[in-house]
Amino acid sequence: MSGFVNALVIIAVIALVVVRQCSAQRISGDRRWWVVPGVLLVMALREPGLVDPHHRTASAAVLGAELVVGLVTGAGWAWTSRVWRAEDGSLWSRGTKATALVWAGGLALRAALYGVAVLLDVHQGSPALMAALAATLLLREGLLACRAATIPRTAAGPVVGSAVRQEWKDRV
Repeated sequence: MSGFVNALVIIAVIALVVVRQCSAQRISGDRRWWVVPGVLLVMALREPGLVDPHHRTASAAVLGAELVVGLVTGAGWAWTSRVWRAEDGSLWSRGTKATALVWAGGLALRAALYGVAVLLDVHQGSPALMAALAATLLLREGLLACRAATIPRTAAGPVVGSAVRQEWKDRV
């Protein structure tokens, strides 16, 4: 796939994720939370530019660091999101201000890693970014699914530590 198509896929996924993060999102129990990250990971692994052939060791180290940053960002994102059961029994999640800080920190670390790669003369293409984004989304969705599974079915309204204003819920 061309670099242009990869860039469009990455931009579309990030836009989808940010829009979903900023608004309340119903958590479905269909167990298909891994599909989008899985597709991204397959696309990343199919591309030839995942590891720079001229600097394999340095490229693998930068890719590993990128994946760690992605996993940490995904975990931070999941743990800073509010999760609650609505009065009708449906599960919901929404990012908080802390979630935005986690995202900003993750982006800053990714920019720093890109700078390190440039200094090491390591070419990082879109497959590395797609793999890191897949790791972020995979861990975030998995942790949210685990957190949602622990909320009792009898709970109505927000769970402890997941305060949601009533007037906000009325607009959903």
